[in-house]
Amino acid sequence: MIAALYAFFVILLSAGALSAQQPNPSAPVACATAEYRQFDFWVGDWEVRDSTGTLQGTNSITKIEGGCVLQEMWRSASGGTGRSFNIYDFSRRVWHQTWVSGPGLLVLEGKFTEGKMVLEGITVGRDGVQVHNRITWTPVSHDLVTQVWDTSPDGSTWTTIFNGRYARTSQ
Repeated sequence: MIAALYAFFVILLSAGALSAQQPNPSAPVACATAEYRQFDFWVGDWEVRDSTGTLQGTNSITKIEGGCVLQEMWRSASGGTGRSFNIYDFSRRVWHQTWVSGPGLLVLEGKFTEGKMVLEGITVGRDGVQVHNRITWTPVSHDLVTQVWDTSPDGSTWTTIFNGRYARTSQ
């Protein structure tokens, strides 16, 4: 009797594990919906300058993981580096970016709205103070994208800390 009961639970658990592995039928196949293409204007190799025209660095944005993820590889003019991964989260209908640079981490989420990609997130400094971050990418033309990074102590009053222009160097 105990052996039969044990066998029943093993079969039941196995069936549950199999059903948990089934794909979500409402999810897009291979990132085929239009939402996954909203950030494609950023794909390419770029020279990045600030609002005074001073070179800040270079950036290479490529599609990886079957075109579902945008990978950013940043190199500053002073030699620093950073990387981000950007993906459309179909289940929540938001864009997500995780940026890393040495010990630094920035997690942003948002949407493509009014012709712009707007992502926001909160960081906490070593002093424990929260900073709201909002980064907006705007395609001006095929060969030009602007990026504005604003910060705020309270999420209502914003200060621009970076106003950059991405000039395409290759597709």
